[in-house]
Amino acid sequence: MRSVADGLLAAFIACLLALSARADDGGSVRLLVQSSPLAGFRFHDAAQVWPELKVGDALELAREPDNPHDANAIRVEWRGRVLGYVPRRENAALAWGLDRGAALRARISRLQWHPNPARRVEFEVFVE
Repeated sequence: MRSVADGLLAAFIACLLALSARADDGGSVRLLVQSSPLAGFRFHDAAQVWPELKVGDALELAREPDNPHDANAIRVEWRGRVLGYVPRRENAALAWGLDRGAALRARISRLQWHPNPARRVEFEVFVE
């Protein structure tokens, strides 16, 4: 069951899709949709590529609708390497948007070594 916050974020993304369809090709606007910690740091490639990661690096978001653990799963990739996932508690609205063709982009917004791997990488998702 989706939370109220997920519903509001999904509605916001739907509005952005409608607005982007009407926008002219004049300037570029970036609207922040969400900021999240990276889930699964220690189970994927993030630890191996940690020294190469830089704030501002582009990330790819890839839906995994057939993921056996989470139907809303969204894989986070950097240069073809799987870093981890959008946290389960924060992925429903993004999954909804991606499934409907939203042009969501992501980038690394914060890197900080921390004993808890879930606090080492933060990324932001935006619409451009």
